Amino acid sequence: MHDLMHDLATLVAGTKSVILTSTDENISEKVRHVSFDIQDSSSDLENSSRQLPISMVKGLKIRTILVANGRGTLKEQISAIKPILEELRSKKQERIKEFSEIQSQVVCICAEIAGHGQSNSSSDPQVNERDLTVKTLGELKSHLQELQNEKIFRLQKVNSHVNTVWELAVVMSIDFSKTVNDVHPSLSDSLGNQLKNISNDTLARLTGVIQSLKQEKQQRLKKLQDLGRTLIDLWNLMETPVDERKRFDHVTSLISSSVDEVSRQGCLALDIIEQAEIEVEQLTVLKGGKMKELVFKRQNELEEIYRGAHMDVDSEAARQILINLIDSGNVDLSDLLSSMDDQIVKAKEQALSRKDILDKVEKWRYATEEEKWLEEYERDENPYSAGRGAHKNLKRAEKARNLVSKIPSIVDNLTAKVKAWEVEKGIPFLYDKVPILHSLEEYIVLRQEREEEKRKSREQKRLQEQLAAEQEALFGSRPAPKKPLGQSTSTNTMVGTPTGRCLATPSGRHGISAGKECRESGRVNNIIPLNYVALPKDDAISRGN
Repeated sequence: MHDLMHDLATLVAGTKSVILTSTDENISEKVRHVSFDIQDSSSDLENSSRQLPISMVKGLKIRTILVANGRGTLKEQISAIKPILEELRSKKQERIKEFSEIQSQVVCICAEIAGHGQSNSSSDPQVNERDLTVKTLGELKSHLQELQNEKIFRLQKVNSHVNTVWELAVVMSIDFSKTVNDVHPSLSDSLGNQLKNISNDTLARLTGVIQSLKQEKQQRLKKLQDLGRTLIDLWNLMETPVDERKRFDHVTSLISSSVDEVSRQGCLALDIIEQAEIEVEQLTVLKGGKMKELVFKRQNELEEIYRGAHMDVDSEAARQILINLIDSGNVDLSDLLSSMDDQIVKAKEQALSRKDILDKVEKWRYATEEEKWLEEYERDENPYSAGRGAHKNLKRAEKARNLVSKIPSIVDNLTAKVKAWEVEKGIPFLYDKVPILHSLEEYIVLRQEREEEKRKSREQKRLQEQLAAEQEALFGSRPAPKKPLGQSTSTNTMVGTPTGRCLATPSGRHGISAGKECRESGRVNNIIPLNYVALPKDDAISRGN
Protein backbone atom coordinates (compact mmCIF):
# COMPACT_ATOMS: atom_id res chain seq x y z
CA MET A 1 0.00 0.00 0.00
CA HIS A 2 2.80 2.39 0.85
CA ASP A 3 4.53 1.70 -2.47
CA LEU A 4 1.26 2.24 -4.32
CA MET A 5 0.73 5.63 -2.73
CA HIS A 6 4.33 6.55 -3.52
CA ASP A 7 3.92 5.66 -7.15
CA LEU A 8 0.65 7.59 -7.33
CA ALA A 9 2.24 10.68 -5.76
CA THR A 10 5.17 10.46 -8.14
CA LEU A 11 2.85 10.22 -11.13
CA VAL A 12 0.86 13.23 -9.99
CA ALA A 13 3.96 15.34 -9.25
CA GLY A 14 5.44 14.58 -12.65
CA THR A 15 8.75 16.23 -13.46
CA LYS A 16 8.25 19.16 -11.11
CA SER A 17 9.13 17.16 -7.99
CA VAL A 18 12.20 15.13 -7.26
CA ILE A 19 13.66 13.19 -4.36
CA LEU A 20 17.43 13.42 -4.09
CA THR A 21 19.05 10.37 -2.59
CA SER A 22 22.58 11.22 -3.67
CA THR A 23 24.71 14.33 -4.18
CA ASP A 24 25.68 13.13 -7.64
CA GLU A 25 22.24 13.41 -9.17
CA ASN A 26 21.34 16.05 -11.78
CA ILE A 27 18.27 18.25 -11.34
CA SER A 28 16.17 19.40 -14.27
CA GLU A 29 15.32 23.07 -14.71
CA LYS A 30 11.61 22.19 -14.58
CA VAL A 31 11.88 20.95 -10.96
CA ARG A 32 10.07 23.13 -8.45
CA HIS A 33 9.95 20.82 -5.37
CA VAL A 34 13.00 18.99 -3.94
CA SER A 35 13.13 16.42 -1.19
CA PHE A 36 16.45 15.33 0.26
CA ASP A 37 16.54 11.69 1.38
CA ILE A 38 20.27 11.22 1.79
CA GLN A 39 21.24 8.51 4.29
CA ASP A 40 23.82 9.62 6.82
CA SER A 41 25.41 7.38 9.45
CA SER A 42 26.05 10.30 11.72
CA SER A 43 24.15 10.17 14.97
CA ASP A 44 24.14 13.95 15.27
CA LEU A 45 21.19 15.06 13.16
CA GLU A 46 22.06 18.74 13.25
CA ASN A 47 25.61 18.17 12.00
CA SER A 48 24.32 15.79 9.44
CA SER A 49 21.78 18.34 8.15
CA ARG A 50 24.44 20.94 7.66
CA GLN A 51 25.97 18.75 5.07
CA LEU A 52 22.87 18.91 2.84
CA PRO A 53 23.89 19.76 -0.78
CA ILE A 54 22.04 23.06 -1.05
CA SER A 55 24.37 24.13 -3.85
CA MET A 56 22.71 21.54 -6.07
CA VAL A 57 19.51 23.57 -6.28
CA LYS A 58 21.15 27.00 -6.46
CA GLY A 59 20.00 28.99 -9.47
CA LEU A 60 16.89 26.88 -10.03
CA LYS A 61 13.28 27.94 -9.59
CA ILE A 62 12.82 25.78 -6.47
CA ARG A 63 9.73 26.51 -4.45
CA THR A 64 9.82 23.68 -1.82
CA ILE A 65 12.71 21.90 -0.08
CA LEU A 66 12.00 18.92 2.15
CA VAL A 67 14.37 16.85 4.21
CA ALA A 68 12.99 13.33 4.23
CA ASN A 69 14.97 12.15 7.17
CA GLY A 70 12.77 10.47 9.65
CA ARG A 71 15.33 10.36 12.40
CA GLY A 72 15.02 12.72 15.31
CA THR A 73 12.11 14.72 16.64
CA LEU A 74 10.30 17.42 14.67
CA LYS A 75 12.08 20.12 16.63
CA GLU A 76 15.41 18.60 15.74
CA GLN A 77 14.41 18.45 12.10
CA ILE A 78 13.30 22.11 12.13
CA SER A 79 16.59 23.07 13.73
CA ALA A 80 18.38 21.23 10.98
CA ILE A 81 16.42 23.06 8.28
CA LYS A 82 16.78 26.56 9.80
CA PRO A 83 20.37 27.33 8.53
CA ILE A 84 19.28 26.36 5.06
CA LEU A 85 16.36 28.72 5.23
CA GLU A 86 18.56 31.57 6.47
CA GLU A 87 20.95 31.10 3.62
CA LEU A 88 18.12 31.03 1.13
CA ARG A 89 16.58 34.19 2.62
CA SER A 90 19.94 35.95 2.38
CA LYS A 91 20.31 34.98 -1.25
CA LYS A 92 16.78 36.14 -1.90
CA GLN A 93 17.50 39.59 -0.42
CA GLU A 94 20.63 39.89 -2.56
CA ARG A 95 18.64 38.98 -5.64
CA ILE A 96 15.92 41.48 -4.73
CA LYS A 97 18.55 44.20 -4.22
CA GLU A 98 20.12 43.42 -7.59
CA PHE A 99 16.72 43.58 -9.26
CA SER A 100 15.98 46.86 -7.51
CA GLU A 101 19.24 48.48 -8.61
CA ILE A 102 18.77 47.47 -12.22
CA GLN A 103 15.18 48.62 -12.25
CA SER A 104 16.23 51.95 -10.70
CA GLN A 105 18.76 52.50 -13.50
CA VAL A 106 16.12 51.59 -16.07
CA VAL A 107 13.69 54.09 -14.57
CA CYS A 108 16.34 56.86 -14.52
CA ILE A 109 17.38 56.32 -18.13
CA CYS A 110 13.78 56.20 -19.25
CA ALA A 111 13.14 59.44 -17.41
CA GLU A 112 16.14 61.08 -19.15
CA ILE A 113 14.99 59.90 -22.54
CA ALA A 114 11.49 61.15 -21.80
CA GLY A 115 12.96 64.53 -20.87
CA HIS A 116 12.10 64.45 -17.18
CA GLY A 117 15.68 64.38 -15.93
CA GLN A 118 16.15 62.40 -12.74
CA SER A 119 13.18 60.33 -11.59
CA ASN A 120 11.00 62.18 -9.13
CA SER A 121 10.06 58.95 -7.33
CA SER A 122 11.85 58.82 -3.97
CA SER A 123 10.92 55.19 -3.28
CA ASP A 124 12.65 52.26 -4.88
CA PRO A 125 10.81 50.49 -7.69
CA GLN A 126 8.67 47.51 -6.74
CA VAL A 127 10.32 44.13 -7.37
CA ASN A 128 8.26 41.12 -8.25
CA GLU A 129 9.48 38.73 -5.55
CA ARG A 130 7.62 35.88 -7.12
CA ASP A 131 9.91 35.96 -10.16
CA LEU A 132 13.54 36.34 -9.12
CA THR A 133 14.90 33.84 -11.57
CA VAL A 134 18.20 34.22 -13.38
CA LYS A 135 16.39 34.37 -16.71
CA THR A 136 14.29 37.34 -15.63
CA LEU A 137 17.39 38.99 -14.22
CA GLY A 138 19.20 38.49 -17.53
CA GLU A 139 16.33 39.94 -19.50
CA LEU A 140 16.29 42.94 -17.20
CA LYS A 141 20.03 43.45 -17.66
CA SER A 142 19.66 43.22 -21.44
CA HIS A 143 16.94 45.88 -21.35
CA LEU A 144 19.19 48.10 -19.22
CA GLN A 145 22.04 47.69 -21.72
CA GLU A 146 19.76 48.70 -24.59
CA LEU A 147 18.67 51.80 -22.70
CA GLN A 148 22.28 52.71 -21.90
CA ASN A 149 23.21 52.38 -25.57
CA GLU A 150 20.23 54.54 -26.50
CA LYS A 151 21.33 57.15 -23.97
CA ILE A 152 24.88 57.19 -25.32
CA PHE A 153 23.61 57.57 -28.89
CA ARG A 154 21.27 60.41 -27.95
CA LEU A 155 23.99 62.16 -25.96
CA GLN A 156 26.36 61.97 -28.93
CA LYS A 157 23.65 63.32 -31.20
CA VAL A 158 22.93 66.19 -28.83
CA ASN A 159 26.64 67.04 -28.57
CA SER A 160 26.95 66.95 -32.36
CA HIS A 161 24.00 69.30 -32.77
CA VAL A 162 25.39 71.63 -30.11
CA ASN A 163 28.76 71.73 -31.87
CA THR A 164 27.06 72.53 -35.17
CA VAL A 165 25.16 75.37 -33.53
CA TRP A 166 28.44 76.67 -32.09
CA GLU A 167 30.16 76.63 -35.50
CA LEU A 168 27.30 78.50 -37.14
CA ALA A 169 27.09 80.98 -34.29
CA VAL A 170 30.83 81.71 -34.50
CA VAL A 171 30.70 82.39 -38.25
CA MET A 172 27.74 84.79 -37.90
CA SER A 173 28.77 86.25 -34.50
CA ILE A 174 25.55 85.04 -32.83
CA ASP A 175 25.25 84.54 -29.04
CA PHE A 176 25.77 80.79 -28.72
CA SER A 177 24.78 80.51 -25.04
CA LYS A 178 21.50 82.30 -25.57
CA THR A 179 20.71 80.20 -28.63
CA VAL A 180 21.16 76.82 -26.94
CA ASN A 181 19.62 78.06 -23.69
CA ASP A 182 16.45 78.81 -25.62
CA VAL A 183 16.42 75.16 -26.66
CA HIS A 184 17.07 73.82 -23.14
CA PRO A 185 18.95 75.32 -20.17
CA SER A 186 20.97 72.16 -19.63
CA LEU A 187 22.71 72.64 -23.00
CA SER A 188 24.36 75.92 -21.95
CA ASP A 189 25.85 74.44 -18.74
CA SER A 190 29.57 74.51 -19.58
CA LEU A 191 30.56 73.35 -16.05
CA GLY A 192 28.73 70.03 -16.34
CA ASN A 193 26.72 70.52 -13.19
CA GLN A 194 23.54 69.56 -15.00
CA LEU A 195 22.94 66.56 -17.21
CA LYS A 196 22.20 67.47 -20.81
CA ASN A 197 18.67 66.89 -21.87
CA ILE A 198 18.50 64.12 -24.48
CA SER A 199 14.78 63.95 -25.03
CA ASN A 200 13.10 63.76 -28.39
CA ASP A 201 11.82 67.30 -27.96
CA THR A 202 15.34 68.65 -27.37
CA LEU A 203 16.71 66.84 -30.39
CA ALA A 204 13.86 68.13 -32.55
CA ARG A 205 14.36 71.71 -31.37
CA LEU A 206 18.11 71.50 -31.93
CA THR A 207 17.49 70.25 -35.47
CA GLY A 208 15.15 73.18 -36.11
CA VAL A 209 17.66 75.70 -34.77
CA ILE A 210 20.42 74.26 -36.98
CA GLN A 211 18.21 74.44 -40.05
CA SER A 212 17.29 78.04 -39.26
CA LEU A 213 20.94 79.03 -38.73
CA LYS A 214 21.99 77.39 -42.00
CA GLN A 215 19.35 79.34 -43.89
CA GLU A 216 20.48 82.54 -42.19
CA LYS A 217 24.10 81.76 -43.11
CA GLN A 218 23.17 81.18 -46.74
CA GLN A 219 21.21 84.43 -46.92
CA ARG A 220 24.02 86.46 -45.36
CA LEU A 221 26.60 84.89 -47.67
CA LYS A 222 24.51 85.69 -50.76
CA LYS A 223 24.05 89.26 -49.60
CA LEU A 224 27.77 89.75 -49.02
CA GLN A 225 28.58 88.18 -52.39
CA ASP A 226 26.22 90.62 -54.13
CA LEU A 227 27.76 93.53 -52.22
CA GLY A 228 31.24 92.31 -53.11
CA ARG A 229 30.42 92.18 -56.83
CA THR A 230 28.87 95.65 -56.65
CA LEU A 231 31.97 96.99 -54.88
CA ILE A 232 34.26 95.57 -57.56
CA ASP A 233 32.17 97.12 -60.34
CA LEU A 234 32.17 100.51 -58.61
CA TRP A 235 35.89 100.30 -57.88
CA ASN A 236 36.67 99.52 -61.50
CA LEU A 237 34.36 102.29 -62.60
CA MET A 238 35.86 104.82 -60.19
CA GLU A 239 39.40 103.45 -60.65
CA THR A 240 39.78 103.13 -56.90
CA PRO A 241 43.38 102.53 -55.71
CA VAL A 242 44.36 99.05 -54.56
CA ASP A 243 45.08 100.22 -51.00
CA GLU A 244 41.48 101.35 -50.54
CA ARG A 245 40.16 98.10 -51.95
CA LYS A 246 42.12 96.03 -49.43
CA ARG A 247 39.84 97.25 -46.65
CA PHE A 248 37.12 94.98 -48.03
CA ASP A 249 39.19 91.96 -49.01
CA HIS A 250 37.27 89.94 -46.41
CA VAL A 251 34.09 90.70 -48.43
CA THR A 252 35.37 90.21 -51.98
CA SER A 253 37.11 86.96 -51.01
CA LEU A 254 33.68 85.39 -50.36
CA ILE A 255 32.38 85.93 -53.91
CA SER A 256 33.44 82.51 -55.18
CA SER A 257 32.99 80.63 -51.87
CA SER A 258 30.27 78.08 -51.19
CA VAL A 259 28.28 77.90 -47.96
CA ASP A 260 30.26 74.94 -46.63
CA GLU A 261 33.60 76.63 -47.36
CA VAL A 262 32.80 79.69 -45.21
CA SER A 263 34.04 78.99 -41.69
CA ARG A 264 36.13 82.02 -40.67
CA GLN A 265 35.08 83.55 -37.37
CA GLY A 266 32.79 86.56 -37.74
CA CYS A 267 33.03 86.70 -41.54
CA LEU A 268 29.21 86.79 -41.85
CA ALA A 269 28.54 89.11 -38.95
CA LEU A 270 25.88 91.78 -39.29
CA ASP A 271 28.37 94.61 -38.78
CA ILE A 272 30.42 93.34 -41.75
CA ILE A 273 27.31 93.48 -43.94
CA GLU A 274 26.47 96.97 -42.67
CA GLN A 275 29.98 98.25 -43.46
CA ALA A 276 29.79 96.87 -46.99
CA GLU A 277 26.37 98.44 -47.51
CA ILE A 278 27.63 101.85 -46.34
CA GLU A 279 30.62 101.64 -48.70
CA VAL A 280 28.34 100.77 -51.62
CA GLU A 281 26.07 103.73 -50.83
CA GLN A 282 29.01 106.15 -50.64
CA LEU A 283 30.48 104.92 -53.92
CA THR A 284 27.07 105.14 -55.58
CA VAL A 285 26.82 108.81 -54.56
CA LEU A 286 30.30 109.52 -55.94
CA LYS A 287 29.51 107.58 -59.09
CA GLY A 288 26.98 110.13 -60.33
CA GLY A 289 29.41 113.05 -59.95
CA LYS A 290 32.33 111.34 -61.62
CA MET A 291 30.48 109.50 -64.35
CA LYS A 292 30.71 112.34 -66.89
CA GLU A 293 34.45 112.58 -66.35
CA LEU A 294 34.80 108.83 -66.83
CA VAL A 295 32.79 108.94 -70.05
CA PHE A 296 35.11 111.51 -71.61
CA LYS A 297 38.12 109.64 -70.30
CA ARG A 298 36.90 106.56 -72.16
CA GLN A 299 36.39 108.73 -75.24
CA ASN A 300 39.99 109.98 -75.00
CA GLU A 301 41.21 106.41 -74.74
CA LEU A 302 39.15 105.44 -77.78
CA GLU A 303 40.49 108.36 -79.81
CA GLU A 304 44.04 107.53 -78.79
CA ILE A 305 43.60 103.98 -80.08
CA TYR A 306 42.23 105.31 -83.37
CA ARG A 307 45.09 107.79 -83.74
CA GLY A 308 47.68 105.12 -82.95
CA ALA A 309 46.20 102.90 -85.65
CA HIS A 310 45.79 105.87 -88.11
CA MET A 311 42.05 105.19 -88.28
CA ASP A 312 39.46 107.74 -89.36
CA VAL A 313 37.52 109.22 -86.43
CA ASP A 314 35.54 112.43 -86.05
CA SER A 315 36.43 113.42 -82.49
CA GLU A 316 34.41 116.62 -82.36
CA ALA A 317 31.20 115.01 -83.57
CA ALA A 318 31.62 112.06 -81.16
CA ARG A 319 32.14 114.37 -78.19
CA GLN A 320 29.12 116.47 -79.11
CA ILE A 321 26.95 113.34 -79.25
CA LEU A 322 28.17 112.28 -75.79
CA ILE A 323 27.45 115.73 -74.34
CA ASN A 324 23.92 115.68 -75.75
CA LEU A 325 23.26 112.20 -74.36
CA ILE A 326 24.49 113.10 -70.87
CA ASP A 327 22.62 116.41 -70.76
CA SER A 328 19.37 114.81 -71.91
CA GLY A 329 19.35 112.39 -68.97
CA ASN A 330 17.66 109.74 -71.10
CA VAL A 331 20.58 107.33 -70.92
CA ASP A 332 22.01 105.33 -68.04
CA LEU A 333 25.62 106.38 -67.62
CA SER A 334 26.59 102.88 -66.54
CA ASP A 335 25.19 101.48 -69.78
CA LEU A 336 26.95 104.23 -71.70
CA LEU A 337 30.27 103.36 -70.07
CA SER A 338 29.69 99.69 -70.77
CA SER A 339 28.98 100.52 -74.42
CA MET A 340 32.15 102.59 -74.65
CA ASP A 341 34.15 99.77 -73.10
CA ASP A 342 32.82 97.51 -75.85
CA GLN A 343 33.85 100.07 -78.45
CA ILE A 344 37.34 100.22 -76.93
CA VAL A 345 37.64 96.45 -77.12
CA LYS A 346 36.56 96.47 -80.77
CA ALA A 347 38.94 99.34 -81.54
CA LYS A 348 41.81 97.40 -79.99
CA GLU A 349 40.91 94.36 -82.08
CA GLN A 350 40.87 96.50 -85.23
CA ALA A 351 44.18 98.10 -84.31
CA LEU A 352 45.67 94.66 -83.75
CA SER A 353 44.44 93.47 -87.16
CA ARG A 354 46.06 96.56 -88.77
CA LYS A 355 49.35 96.32 -86.88
CA ASP A 356 51.21 94.19 -89.42
CA ILE A 357 50.21 96.47 -92.29
CA LEU A 358 50.99 99.62 -90.29
CA ASP A 359 54.48 98.32 -89.55
CA LYS A 360 55.05 97.82 -93.26
CA VAL A 361 53.61 101.27 -94.01
CA GLU A 362 56.04 102.85 -91.55
CA LYS A 363 58.89 100.97 -93.16
CA TRP A 364 57.79 102.19 -96.59
CA ARG A 365 57.48 105.79 -95.41
CA TYR A 366 60.91 105.66 -93.82
CA ALA A 367 62.34 104.28 -97.07
CA THR A 368 60.77 107.13 -99.09
CA GLU A 369 62.23 109.71 -96.71
CA GLU A 370 65.64 108.17 -97.09
CA GLU A 371 65.13 108.17 -100.86
CA LYS A 372 64.46 111.94 -100.83
CA TRP A 373 67.49 112.58 -98.64
CA LEU A 374 69.67 110.51 -100.97
CA GLU A 375 68.50 112.50 -103.99
CA GLU A 376 69.42 115.77 -102.28
CA TYR A 377 72.72 114.32 -101.19
CA GLU A 378 73.61 113.21 -104.72
CA ARG A 379 72.75 116.66 -106.15
CA ASP A 380 75.42 118.17 -103.95
CA GLU A 381 78.40 119.26 -106.18
CA ASN A 382 80.90 118.66 -103.38
CA PRO A 383 79.60 115.73 -101.27
CA TYR A 384 83.08 114.70 -100.19
CA SER A 385 84.10 117.98 -98.58
CA ALA A 386 85.96 117.67 -95.33
CA GLY A 387 83.16 119.36 -93.48
CA ARG A 388 81.82 118.33 -90.12
CA GLY A 389 79.89 115.02 -90.23
CA ALA A 390 80.91 114.09 -93.79
CA HIS A 391 81.79 110.52 -92.78
CA LYS A 392 78.36 110.10 -91.18
CA ASN A 393 76.67 111.25 -94.38
CA LEU A 394 78.73 108.76 -96.36
CA LYS A 395 77.58 105.91 -94.12
CA ARG A 396 73.99 107.10 -94.25
CA ALA A 397 74.13 107.37 -98.05
CA GLU A 398 75.40 103.80 -98.29
CA LYS A 399 72.56 102.53 -96.09
CA ALA A 400 70.03 104.66 -97.95
CA ARG A 401 71.09 103.20 -101.32
CA ASN A 402 70.64 99.70 -99.90
CA LEU A 403 67.19 100.56 -98.54
CA VAL A 404 66.06 102.39 -101.70
CA SER A 405 66.93 99.34 -103.74
CA LYS A 406 64.38 97.37 -101.69
CA ILE A 407 61.53 99.84 -102.15
CA PRO A 408 59.88 98.00 -105.07
CA SER A 409 59.65 94.76 -103.08
CA ILE A 410 58.41 96.67 -100.04
CA VAL A 411 55.66 98.30 -102.10
CA ASP A 412 54.63 95.03 -103.72
CA ASN A 413 54.48 93.21 -100.39
CA LEU A 414 52.52 96.05 -98.77
CA THR A 415 50.06 96.18 -101.66
CA ALA A 416 49.40 92.44 -101.42
CA LYS A 417 48.86 92.67 -97.64
CA VAL A 418 46.43 95.58 -97.96
CA LYS A 419 44.40 93.89 -100.69
CA ALA A 420 44.11 90.69 -98.63
CA TRP A 421 43.01 92.73 -95.61
CA GLU A 422 40.37 94.59 -97.60
CA VAL A 423 39.00 91.35 -99.03
CA GLU A 424 38.74 89.87 -95.52
CA LYS A 425 37.17 92.94 -93.86
CA GLY A 426 35.13 94.15 -96.82
CA ILE A 427 36.21 97.78 -96.29
CA PRO A 428 39.05 99.91 -97.67
CA PHE A 429 42.20 100.27 -95.59
CA LEU A 430 42.43 103.96 -94.67
CA TYR A 431 45.61 105.59 -93.41
CA ASP A 432 44.86 109.04 -91.96
CA LYS A 433 41.55 109.16 -93.91
CA VAL A 434 43.29 108.27 -97.20
CA PRO A 435 43.13 104.82 -98.84
CA ILE A 436 46.60 103.37 -98.58
CA LEU A 437 46.33 101.69 -101.99
CA HIS A 438 45.69 105.09 -103.55
CA SER A 439 48.79 106.48 -101.85
CA LEU A 440 50.84 103.54 -103.07
CA GLU A 441 49.62 104.00 -106.63
CA GLU A 442 50.49 107.71 -106.54
CA TYR A 443 53.91 106.90 -105.19
CA ILE A 444 54.54 104.34 -107.92
CA VAL A 445 53.57 106.88 -110.59
CA LEU A 446 55.74 109.61 -109.08
CA ARG A 447 58.66 107.24 -108.70
CA GLN A 448 58.36 106.22 -112.34
CA GLU A 449 58.33 109.89 -113.33
CA ARG A 450 61.44 110.54 -111.24
CA GLU A 451 63.13 107.55 -112.78
CA GLU A 452 62.25 108.85 -116.23
CA GLU A 453 63.68 112.26 -115.36
CA LYS A 454 66.85 110.65 -114.06
CA ARG A 455 67.12 108.61 -117.23
CA LYS A 456 66.73 111.72 -119.39
CA SER A 457 69.27 113.56 -117.27
CA ARG A 458 71.75 110.74 -117.63
CA GLU A 459 71.12 110.62 -121.38
CA GLN A 460 71.66 114.38 -121.66
CA LYS A 461 74.83 114.15 -119.62
CA ARG A 462 76.03 111.31 -121.82
CA LEU A 463 75.38 113.39 -124.94
CA GLN A 464 77.23 116.34 -123.45
CA GLU A 465 80.19 114.17 -122.60
CA GLN A 466 80.11 112.72 -126.12
CA LEU A 467 79.98 116.21 -127.61
CA ALA A 468 82.86 117.35 -125.45
CA ALA A 469 84.87 114.35 -126.55
CA GLU A 470 84.22 115.20 -130.20
CA GLN A 471 85.28 118.79 -129.58
CA GLU A 472 88.50 117.62 -128.06
CA ALA A 473 89.07 115.33 -131.04
CA LEU A 474 88.39 118.29 -133.36
CA PHE A 475 90.45 120.99 -131.69
CA GLY A 476 93.03 118.92 -129.89
CA SER A 477 93.45 117.93 -126.28
CA ARG A 478 93.50 120.52 -123.52
CA PRO A 479 95.21 119.18 -120.49
CA ALA A 480 94.44 120.86 -117.21
CA PRO A 481 97.11 123.41 -116.28
CA LYS A 482 99.24 123.13 -113.19
CA LYS A 483 98.61 126.34 -111.36
CA PRO A 484 101.72 127.68 -109.70
CA LEU A 485 101.59 128.45 -106.00
CA GLY A 486 100.31 131.91 -105.25
CA GLN A 487 98.83 132.43 -108.71
CA SER A 488 95.49 134.08 -108.75
CA THR A 489 92.60 132.00 -110.02
CA SER A 490 91.00 135.03 -111.69
CA THR A 491 93.78 136.03 -114.12
CA ASN A 492 94.86 134.56 -117.42
CA THR A 493 92.47 131.62 -117.20
CA MET A 494 89.60 130.61 -119.39
CA VAL A 495 87.68 127.42 -118.91
CA GLY A 496 90.69 125.57 -117.66
CA THR A 497 92.77 126.34 -120.81
CA PRO A 498 96.27 127.61 -119.96
CA THR A 499 97.18 131.07 -121.35
CA GLY A 500 100.69 130.06 -122.30
CA ARG A 501 99.42 127.62 -124.84
CA CYS A 502 97.49 130.33 -126.65
CA LEU A 503 100.53 132.63 -126.78
CA ALA A 504 103.08 130.03 -127.89
CA THR A 505 102.57 130.67 -131.62
CA PRO A 506 105.07 131.77 -134.31
CA SER A 507 103.80 135.35 -134.44
CA GLY A 508 102.01 137.59 -132.07
CA ARG A 509 99.24 138.18 -134.47
CA HIS A 510 98.60 134.57 -134.77
CA GLY A 511 98.92 134.40 -131.04
CA ILE A 512 96.23 136.99 -130.56
CA SER A 513 93.95 135.26 -133.01
CA ALA A 514 94.75 131.97 -131.38
CA GLY A 515 93.84 133.43 -128.03
CA LYS A 516 90.63 134.66 -129.46
CA GLU A 517 89.94 131.24 -130.93
CA CYS A 518 90.78 129.72 -127.63
CA ARG A 519 88.30 131.96 -125.86
CA GLU A 520 85.67 131.26 -128.46
CA SER A 521 86.31 127.55 -128.22
CA GLY A 522 86.03 127.83 -124.48
CA ARG A 523 82.65 129.48 -124.81
CA VAL A 524 81.61 126.79 -127.23
CA ASN A 525 82.59 124.11 -124.75
CA ASN A 526 80.60 125.82 -122.02
CA ILE A 527 77.43 126.35 -124.06
CA ILE A 528 76.49 123.40 -126.28
CA PRO A 529 73.06 123.38 -127.89
CA LEU A 530 71.03 120.23 -127.61
CA ASN A 531 70.56 119.99 -131.40
CA TYR A 532 74.24 120.47 -132.15
CA VAL A 533 75.72 117.94 -134.60
CA ALA A 534 79.47 117.52 -134.67
CA LEU A 535 81.19 117.31 -138.11
CA PRO A 536 84.09 114.98 -138.74
CA LYS A 537 87.53 116.54 -138.99
CA ASP A 538 87.96 115.52 -142.64
CA ASP A 539 84.76 117.34 -143.62
CA ALA A 540 86.03 120.58 -142.03
CA ILE A 541 89.31 120.41 -143.95
CA SER A 542 87.53 119.75 -147.19
CA ARG A 543 85.26 122.72 -146.60
CA GLY A 544 88.32 124.89 -145.97
CA ASN A 545 89.72 123.89 -149.32
